Amino acid sequence: MAYHAGSGPSPGDVSRVGDAAARDLTGRLERLPLTRYQKRLFVIIATAWLFDSMDLAALTFVLAPISSEFALTAWQAGMLASGSFVGMAVGASTAGALADRFGRRPVFTTSMLCWGLASFIAAFSWDFTSLLICRFFIGFGMGAEFPVAQSLLAEFVPSKVRGRYLGYLEGFWPLGFITCGAVSLVLVPTLGWRSLYVLLGVLSLYALYLRRSIPESVRWYVVKGRHGDASRTLDEIEEKVATAYGQPLPPVEDVPASAEASGRAPVMELLGRSYRVRTVMIWTLWFCVLLGYYGITTWQAKLLADGGMTVAKSIGFVLGTALCGIPGFLIASWLLERIGRRPTIVGFVLLSAIAAYAYGQMGTTVGLVIVGCFMQFCFFGMWSALYAYTPEIFATRFRATGCGTASTFGRIGAVVGPLIMPTVLAAWGNGAAFAVAAVFMAIGAVTVAVLGPETRNKKLEEVSA
Repeated sequence: MAYHAGSGPSPGDVSRVGDAAARDLTGRLERLPLTRYQKRLFVIIATAWLFDSMDLAALTFVLAPISSEFALTAWQAGMLASGSFVGMAVGASTAGALADRFGRRPVFTTSMLCWGLASFIAAFSWDFTSLLICRFFIGFGMGAEFPVAQSLLAEFVPSKVRGRYLGYLEGFWPLGFITCGAVSLVLVPTLGWRSLYVLLGVLSLYALYLRRSIPESVRWYVVKGRHGDASRTLDEIEEKVATAYGQPLPPVEDVPASAEASGRAPVMELLGRSYRVRTVMIWTLWFCVLLGYYGITTWQAKLLADGGMTVAKSIGFVLGTALCGIPGFLIASWLLERIGRRPTIVGFVLLSAIAAYAYGQMGTTVGLVIVGCFMQFCFFGMWSALYAYTPEIFATRFRATGCGTASTFGRIGAVVGPLIMPTVLAAWGNGAAFAVAAVFMAIGAVTVAVLGPETRNKKLEEVSA
């Protein structure tokens, strides 16, 4: 069809108008100062992260009494741990694609229903099979949350503080681990392991209540071409930010236009020429890190119990060393903005590998305490850097899918780790198991050092341009 003067805008004109609208909307979002409004949204997302962590960490603290009650073999105990990660792999890959297609908010606000209901049912499980099924659906619900929460936070926090707040978000994960350990220390010896799952089910209802106030991502609206919805949502956000700020908002920033959603499947875009290297890099990192991490931490409390500690003492030991990790995620969050994402990730993953290897060689309680504390410090920093970096390297139109597939590869590693460790432990002992974990972590660090782009102080649209 030919276009003539007076017949209406040409396709080029329409495209330029759309690009201008997109730049204006994302520029308005980027210029917003950080106020108590964004911090409140952060706390809501982070609270969900905390509850997820508690639910996943629960098995670390109750695997010994569950194994005793159901007379589990080492292989069955490993299956319980791996069952959650299989569910997380399926949930992450599914939810990421759904969030890119239908929006962040609906997936995020409903994901906890799955793991909450499964937690309630797990409290009344009657044998190994019923508990394994519950662990799968707990993992599915949590896996569905990860890519969406990462994408939401990355898309509404200004670039100048994005890395720090994404790092803080992941800090709530180890805080959930610590909280679960503290609660387990009180509940499990007195009320039994089932009481912990009842509590986790109740917390899922509270998370559902909190999520009512989370808005849809303005950036997602923009790449979908829904500029009207984006503008209305942004008007509401600007009003709340301006009220909290107490003075005129800064000028609109100049931001590159985001490419609108194409007809290609998000997975195909991940493997396209522009993103193939980034995708392989982040998939490798997640697989290697999670294989090493969950391969040793899932068994940590049980190994201590098998070594002669009571259940309560083994839980207390793991909890005590985990407390030493809190400075780790705080320092990593600061370094992400200070020296950059790539050196922070590489540094903390390599330190985690060294600490894991050293921990496996310790033969005294004093050595386990000292190296265990250092190992948790490194682990916490590693997780903060990893979760901050992942959503930044993908374009908005397939960011949740990118995060979801990365998490999926990680969960595959998390399935493999707890399954291979009993074989390594039986054949070569604790030292070899921790050495295997260290080698995989080191591979992940080298991959980022060689292939990873730097994203510090860059707007999301600049990173994906």
